[in-house]
Amino acid sequence: MTTIGVLALQGDFLEHASALRRIGADAREVRSAEQLRALGGLIIPGGESTTFGRLMADFHLHEPLQVFVQSGIPAWGTCAGMIALARHTSDLPFPTLEAIDIAVDRNAYGRQVDSFEADLDVPALGAEPFHAVFIRAPVVTSAGEGVEVLATVQHDGEPQTPVAVRQGVVLATSFHPELTRDDRFHQYFLDIVRSQSRTSAAK
Repeated sequence: MTTIGVLALQGDFLEHASALRRIGADAREVRSAEQLRALGGLIIPGGESTTFGRLMADFHLHEPLQVFVQSGIPAWGTCAGMIALARHTSDLPFPTLEAIDIAVDRNAYGRQVDSFEADLDVPALGAEPFHAVFIRAPVVTSAGEGVEVLATVQHDGEPQTPVAVRQGVVLATSFHPELTRDDRFHQYFLDIVRSQSRTSAAK
């Protein structure tokens, strides 16, 4: 069984773990560098990005996480997790993991009361729209040439904005797939993990 870690310092890690188990993956809560060993992939969940940064520093996890996500092992960040993986972010007093070539603006859609939901066209998941939940979501302000945009959203009359992106084996979404019963994004990530595991085993 494929083992995927879920960073469990803060945020909705339990919901991610439940989704992974529904699709047949083994989910491991990660709170230390030692627990990163032998993982096929890692999810950094939604939460509060400043708190994440502080806790990664307090638990001496920033450098081990950076080595992990830059080593070719698949990683997925949702909401605050997207911020943690981004190469550049606005107004964050802690360093990011710089795992995906995007710049993000934190809480750009507004405060908690400005949270919203939207049906997204995500061709990588099939023809059926994906119902996405945005909570104090970050906005992708720029993406490098190697970044594939999987989905965009138009909110409050603003231009279309990327909300799901992928670069190699790194996935990032500004919304919370774990807060729905639609497990297609978790299955998509699990497929990335299994494909990467087969590639590594063949070398």
